[in-house]
Amino acid sequence: MWPWEHAIVGYVVYSLLSHVVFRDSPGGLDAFTVVFASVLPDLIDKPLAWEFGVFDAGYALGHSLFFLVPLSIAVGTITHAAGRPRTGVALAIGSLLHPLGDLLYTYLSEGVVYLEIVLWPVATVPSSSPSQGFLESFAMLFGRYLQEILAGDVSTYVRLQFGLAAFAFLLWLYDGVPVLREFLSGCQRLVLVRNGSERDG
Repeated sequence: MWPWEHAIVGYVVYSLLSHVVFRDSPGGLDAFTVVFASVLPDLIDKPLAWEFGVFDAGYALGHSLFFLVPLSIAVGTITHAAGRPRTGVALAIGSLLHPLGDLLYTYLSEGVVYLEIVLWPVATVPSSSPSQGFLESFAMLFGRYLQEILAGDVSTYVRLQFGLAAFAFLLWLYDGVPVLREFLSGCQRLVLVRNGSERDG
Protein backbone atom coordinates (compact mmCIF):
# COMPACT_ATOMS: atom_id res chain seq x y z
CA MET A 1 0.00 0.00 0.00
CA TRP A 2 1.07 3.57 -0.65
CA PRO A 3 1.70 5.87 2.35
CA TRP A 4 -1.37 7.98 1.59
CA GLU A 5 -3.53 4.86 1.54
CA HIS A 6 -2.32 3.98 5.03
CA ALA A 7 -2.94 7.57 6.18
CA ILE A 8 -6.46 7.58 4.74
CA VAL A 9 -7.40 4.24 6.30
CA GLY A 10 -5.90 5.25 9.65
CA TYR A 11 -7.77 8.55 9.77
CA VAL A 12 -11.10 7.07 8.69
CA VAL A 13 -10.94 4.25 11.24
CA TYR A 14 -9.87 6.55 14.08
CA SER A 15 -12.46 9.20 13.22
CA LEU A 16 -15.29 6.66 13.08
CA LEU A 17 -14.09 5.16 16.37
CA SER A 18 -14.02 8.63 17.93
CA HIS A 19 -17.61 9.27 16.90
CA VAL A 20 -18.85 5.87 18.08
CA VAL A 21 -16.85 5.50 21.31
CA PHE A 22 -15.99 9.05 22.40
CA ARG A 23 -19.02 10.75 20.81
CA ASP A 24 -16.72 13.43 19.49
CA SER A 25 -14.59 14.37 16.48
CA PRO A 26 -10.83 13.78 16.58
CA GLY A 27 -8.75 16.58 18.06
CA GLY A 28 -5.80 18.02 16.19
CA LEU A 29 -3.16 16.12 18.15
CA ASP A 30 -5.02 12.83 17.76
CA ALA A 31 -5.59 13.34 14.03
CA PHE A 32 -1.93 14.19 13.49
CA THR A 33 -0.85 11.21 15.59
CA VAL A 34 -2.98 8.66 13.75
CA VAL A 35 -1.80 9.89 10.34
CA PHE A 36 1.86 9.98 11.42
CA ALA A 37 1.62 6.55 13.07
CA SER A 38 -0.04 5.09 9.98
CA VAL A 39 3.04 5.86 7.87
CA LEU A 40 5.62 5.28 10.62
CA PRO A 41 6.45 1.67 9.63
CA ASP A 42 7.43 2.81 6.12
CA LEU A 43 9.34 5.80 7.49
CA ILE A 44 11.43 3.36 9.50
CA ASP A 45 11.87 0.40 7.17
CA LYS A 46 11.99 1.83 3.65
CA PRO A 47 14.91 4.26 4.14
CA LEU A 48 16.83 1.76 6.28
CA ALA A 49 16.45 -0.90 3.58
CA TRP A 50 16.57 1.10 0.35
CA GLU A 51 19.03 3.83 1.32
CA PHE A 52 21.25 2.32 4.01
CA GLY A 53 20.95 -1.43 3.45
CA VAL A 54 20.27 -2.15 7.14
CA PHE A 55 17.44 -4.53 6.21
CA ASP A 56 17.13 -6.80 3.18
CA ALA A 57 13.60 -5.61 2.42
CA GLY A 58 11.33 -2.69 3.27
CA TYR A 59 9.42 -4.84 5.75
CA ALA A 60 11.34 -5.32 8.98
CA LEU A 61 11.43 -3.61 12.39
CA GLY A 62 8.84 -0.92 11.64
CA HIS A 63 6.26 -3.45 10.42
CA SER A 64 6.90 -6.01 13.12
CA LEU A 65 4.22 -6.70 15.71
CA PHE A 66 7.08 -7.43 18.11
CA PHE A 67 7.95 -3.72 17.84
CA LEU A 68 4.57 -2.08 17.24
CA VAL A 69 2.63 -3.75 20.05
CA PRO A 70 5.14 -2.81 22.79
CA LEU A 71 5.42 0.68 21.27
CA SER A 72 1.63 1.09 21.39
CA ILE A 73 1.48 -0.11 25.00
CA ALA A 74 4.32 2.18 26.07
CA VAL A 75 2.91 5.26 24.34
CA GLY A 76 -0.59 4.42 25.58
CA THR A 77 0.68 4.23 29.15
CA ILE A 78 2.53 7.55 28.85
CA THR A 79 -0.34 9.41 27.18
CA HIS A 80 -2.84 8.03 29.69
CA ALA A 81 -0.68 9.26 32.56
CA ALA A 82 -0.40 12.64 30.82
CA GLY A 83 -4.20 12.90 30.57
CA ARG A 84 -4.31 12.35 26.79
CA PRO A 85 -5.37 8.72 26.41
CA ARG A 86 -6.93 9.29 22.99
CA THR A 87 -3.52 10.17 21.58
CA GLY A 88 -2.24 6.75 22.63
CA VAL A 89 -5.28 5.12 21.02
CA ALA A 90 -4.60 7.07 17.83
CA LEU A 91 -0.99 5.88 17.71
CA ALA A 92 -1.98 2.27 18.30
CA ILE A 93 -4.66 2.35 15.60
CA GLY A 94 -2.46 4.05 13.00
CA SER A 95 0.64 1.94 13.57
CA LEU A 96 -1.12 -1.43 13.90
CA LEU A 97 -3.41 -0.89 10.91
CA HIS A 98 -0.38 -0.32 8.68
CA PRO A 99 1.05 -3.88 8.62
CA LEU A 100 -2.47 -5.33 8.57
CA GLY A 101 -3.18 -3.20 5.51
CA ASP A 102 -0.03 -4.51 3.84
CA LEU A 103 -1.11 -8.09 4.58
CA LEU A 104 -4.53 -7.42 3.06
CA TYR A 105 -3.01 -5.72 0.01
CA THR A 106 -0.66 -8.61 -0.76
CA TYR A 107 -3.54 -11.04 -0.36
CA LEU A 108 -5.79 -9.07 -2.71
CA SER A 109 -3.07 -8.46 -5.30
CA GLU A 110 -1.21 -11.78 -5.15
CA GLY A 111 -3.57 -14.16 -3.37
CA VAL A 112 -0.95 -14.87 -0.70
CA VAL A 113 -0.72 -13.85 2.96
CA TYR A 114 2.91 -12.93 3.75
CA LEU A 115 2.95 -13.23 7.52
CA GLU A 116 6.70 -12.55 7.37
CA ILE A 117 5.77 -8.88 6.93
CA VAL A 118 4.71 -8.63 10.59
CA LEU A 119 7.01 -11.19 12.24
CA TRP A 120 10.52 -9.67 11.99
CA PRO A 121 12.99 -10.87 13.33
CA VAL A 122 11.36 -14.30 13.80
CA ALA A 123 10.64 -14.39 10.07
CA THR A 124 11.99 -12.08 7.39
CA VAL A 125 10.79 -10.99 3.98
CA PRO A 126 13.17 -12.09 1.19
CA SER A 127 15.45 -9.41 -0.18
CA SER A 128 13.65 -7.10 -2.56
CA SER A 129 15.36 -3.78 -1.92
CA PRO A 130 15.96 -1.76 -5.08
CA SER A 131 19.62 -1.12 -5.86
CA GLN A 132 19.17 2.65 -6.02
CA GLY A 133 18.55 4.91 -3.02
CA PHE A 134 15.29 5.73 -1.25
CA LEU A 135 14.24 8.75 -3.32
CA GLU A 136 15.15 7.08 -6.60
CA SER A 137 13.27 3.91 -5.64
CA PHE A 138 10.19 5.87 -4.59
CA ALA A 139 10.28 7.90 -7.81
CA MET A 140 10.55 4.72 -9.89
CA LEU A 141 7.63 3.00 -8.15
CA PHE A 142 5.46 6.13 -8.10
CA GLY A 143 6.24 6.80 -11.76
CA ARG A 144 5.01 3.33 -12.65
CA TYR A 145 1.83 3.89 -10.59
CA LEU A 146 1.21 7.31 -12.15
CA GLN A 147 1.81 5.98 -15.64
CA GLU A 148 -0.87 3.33 -15.18
CA ILE A 149 -3.37 5.96 -14.02
CA LEU A 150 -2.58 8.43 -16.82
CA ALA A 151 -2.86 5.62 -19.37
CA GLY A 152 -6.42 5.05 -18.20
CA ASP A 153 -5.54 1.64 -16.82
CA VAL A 154 -7.37 2.23 -13.54
CA SER A 155 -8.09 -0.94 -11.63
CA THR A 156 -11.03 -1.53 -9.32
CA TYR A 157 -8.61 -1.25 -6.41
CA VAL A 158 -7.51 2.24 -7.50
CA ARG A 159 -11.13 3.30 -7.97
CA LEU A 160 -11.86 2.13 -4.42
CA GLN A 161 -8.77 4.04 -3.27
CA PHE A 162 -10.06 7.26 -4.84
CA GLY A 163 -13.51 6.68 -3.36
CA LEU A 164 -12.08 6.13 0.11
CA ALA A 165 -9.93 9.27 -0.28
CA ALA A 166 -13.03 11.32 -1.15
CA PHE A 167 -14.88 9.87 1.84
CA ALA A 168 -11.91 10.64 4.13
CA PHE A 169 -11.83 14.24 2.89
CA LEU A 170 -15.54 14.71 3.52
CA LEU A 171 -15.17 13.09 6.95
CA TRP A 172 -12.27 15.44 7.74
CA LEU A 173 -14.45 18.41 6.79
CA TYR A 174 -17.26 17.05 8.98
CA ASP A 175 -14.80 16.66 11.84
CA GLY A 176 -13.97 20.35 11.63
CA VAL A 177 -10.67 20.04 9.72
CA PRO A 178 -8.53 18.92 12.69
CA VAL A 179 -4.83 19.87 12.55
CA LEU A 180 -5.60 22.71 10.10
CA ARG A 181 -8.09 24.07 12.64
CA GLU A 182 -5.50 24.06 15.43
CA PHE A 183 -2.85 25.54 13.13
CA LEU A 184 -5.10 28.45 12.12
CA SER A 185 -6.17 28.98 15.73
CA GLY A 186 -2.52 29.10 16.80
CA CYS A 187 -1.70 31.61 14.06
CA GLN A 188 -4.64 33.75 15.15
CA ARG A 189 -3.47 33.72 18.77
CA LEU A 190 0.05 34.60 17.65
CA VAL A 191 -1.24 37.60 15.66
CA LEU A 192 -3.36 38.77 18.62
CA VAL A 193 -0.42 38.47 21.02
CA ARG A 194 1.84 40.33 18.60
CA ASN A 195 -0.71 43.10 18.08
CA GLY A 196 -1.20 43.37 21.82
CA SER A 197 2.55 43.64 22.39
CA GLU A 198 2.83 46.37 19.76
CA ARG A 199 0.02 48.36 21.38
CA ASP A 200 1.62 47.99 24.81
CA GLY A 201 4.95 49.13 23.37
